[in-house]
Amino acid sequence: MASSETITGQRYGQRTLKPSVERAALFLALFTCMLRCLECQKPRNIVLILADDQDVALGGLTPMKKTKALIGDAGVTFSNAFTATPLCCPSRSSILTGQYPHNHAVRNNSLSGNCSSLLWQKGPESTAFPLYLSKQQYQTFFAGKYLNQYGKKEAGDVGHVPPGWDQWNALVGNSQYYNYTLSVNGKEEIHGDSYEKDYLTDLILNRSLNFLENRSPQRPFFVMLSPPAPHSPWTAAPQYQKSFSDVKAPRDGSFDKAGKEKHWLLRQPLNPMLGSSMDFLDNAYRKRWQTLLSVDDMVEAVVNKLVELKEINNTYIFYTSDNGYHTGQFSLPIDKRQLYEFDIRIPLMVRGPDIKPQQIVQAPVLNIDLAPTLLDIAGLNLSLVNMDGQSFLPQMAPILRNGTARPFFLVEYNGEGHDTPEPSCPKLGPGLSQCFPDCVCEDAFNNTYACVRTLVGHNLQYCEFADTESFVEVYNLTSDPHQLENIVKKVDPTLLQAMNQRLIKLQSCVGDSCRDTSEERIRR
Repeated sequence: MASSETITGQRYGQRTLKPSVERAALFLALFTCMLRCLECQKPRNIVLILADDQDVALGGLTPMKKTKALIGDAGVTFSNAFTATPLCCPSRSSILTGQYPHNHAVRNNSLSGNCSSLLWQKGPESTAFPLYLSKQQYQTFFAGKYLNQYGKKEAGDVGHVPPGWDQWNALVGNSQYYNYTLSVNGKEEIHGDSYEKDYLTDLILNRSLNFLENRSPQRPFFVMLSPPAPHSPWTAAPQYQKSFSDVKAPRDGSFDKAGKEKHWLLRQPLNPMLGSSMDFLDNAYRKRWQTLLSVDDMVEAVVNKLVELKEINNTYIFYTSDNGYHTGQFSLPIDKRQLYEFDIRIPLMVRGPDIKPQQIVQAPVLNIDLAPTLLDIAGLNLSLVNMDGQSFLPQMAPILRNGTARPFFLVEYNGEGHDTPEPSCPKLGPGLSQCFPDCVCEDAFNNTYACVRTLVGHNLQYCEFADTESFVEVYNLTSDPHQLENIVKKVDPTLLQAMNQRLIKLQSCVGDSCRDTSEERIRR
């Protein structure tokens, strides 16, 4: 017979205490699993950094070493990101609404073009994505450039704060670095020319860091930072004003090429360009890069703050621009507004939960896709919103859901012109806009076009102009990546007809019909 010690010691320990230990271990495992599940269900934070006029086709990301390391290398880079329209106000309106310009009706940067007009405020702005994020209990913060005509007296003055924003620090009017006015939660705040107090890129950063520090940790946050760089007047921070002193605009591709067989606006510049125009664009190119160094510092500081707050692993960080830019392409000294790759391609990098590092996604993505992607991250049912874009969250993190890339998309723009002759270029007559050095005009009333772009099966662009010529431009970007040759007279007429029909559909599309992913055969 076993001793009582054996019964009350070893056997008791084996038969009674062991199950207790197993239960404790099981409870601990279940508790850990619950914590992990709660972490998975925790609402994700979002940061959106929107540069102003930053190209990707002409080296615009070269100064952004920290940004590429902290966002691009740490997440996904979209190599085929495009704006639906290559101009600030209509593009930013597309970002806010998830809609093509023909649906939000912002045509250009003027009040008459519906930029931040009262009509815009009563209509598209009242259903823009910040309102939905606010309804999802997000704490929302904005700082920087909003829309070009924002805060003007004819547009509601500084007292107008768009719905959905908890903290509002918006620039009145177009990009500036010093001597500007802000609307701070609807109150006027005037700034001067002190670097420490007023340099706008740094002010945006400092106020965002303060918001992150003082937010409620119980609710998710959305932060949108919209610095002026690299938009004119290209005023770099003092410590960066001698950077890139030997840099010039790239001379390859379509640089200083004559705009033969292109629409009227591309046929009017002097070719070859005068030396004064060359100096002007080189100076602009160099200063643009200088201003971006402060934006690069901004990205680093925001990432470091999120690490400090232990929120980096629960936060999606987006970096993009409203449109591209050109400096000398087709003899146009500086600007955007054109249908070509240098103006419509934009940077887009994202890091965040479930996104594997160092990914390159080639599927085309548009700026109208940003709003539905942000709302998708926030857990909103996208069928409840009226947007033309589609979420690209599945392409960043395929583990979440399956996604389908669009085979066709639309790029559209309404040219802006004055009724009277342009003062800086009277010889070309009325209907022009944005004319500077050496009487070169960057926009005109007949610079109104709509394009179909596809990268699926074919790498093609088909564009129609609303001008007296009914001008058409067609490019095969596989054989002609710089769009030097308009092949409209060389391609099969059946291709032109198919692209024309696709364009007609896209120009009238709304919501779901803009996201048509059906396969269509297009003959060469």
